[in-house]
Amino acid sequence: MGAEVPALPPGEPELSVAGAWELMGGHLDYYRGAVLRKLEGLSEAELRGSRVPSGWSPLTLVRHLTYMERRWLVWGFEGEQVSDPWGDQDASGEWYVPEGVGVEEVLAAFREQAERSRRIVAAVLDPSLARARLGGRFGSEGEAPALSWILFHVLQEYARHVGQLDVSRELADGATGE
Repeated sequence: MGAEVPALPPGEPELSVAGAWELMGGHLDYYRGAVLRKLEGLSEAELRGSRVPSGWSPLTLVRHLTYMERRWLVWGFEGEQVSDPWGDQDASGEWYVPEGVGVEEVLAAFREQAERSRRIVAAVLDPSLARARLGGRFGSEGEAPALSWILFHVLQEYARHVGQLDVSRELADGATGE
């Protein structure tokens, strides 16, 4: 008798998904969803407050993830000029949310960027051969990274930051898991 396959966490790609691009996109969406699930039920004070010595808050982390995707896929892969690509960081390099920017505004920007990133990747005819356009984040000379390299970098950023949110959420109210 074989071992029973455990139930998948909500939003994780099905076990039958075998294509690398579908699997990577599925896991990116899983992590995007995990970010939002980790925030559910937190008060505005908990979203804006920090539980860690470095001082980041769940809301500043979400804003960072929005800018991170924009830097890698819009400015990076597409080569599109973007205003203030490092706008998630203050003068000292710390993540921040500007005064007057509400929780819903940060979350809406996160969702909009995720959708834009999905459209960028979906428009690529052969992802296995795609390389970033020069002229944006990667300058005008030299070798541009492959789309697969960029997406793996974005995926590892999400994995690391969702882990940080796990700890922050547990410290906030004891919630663990999905």
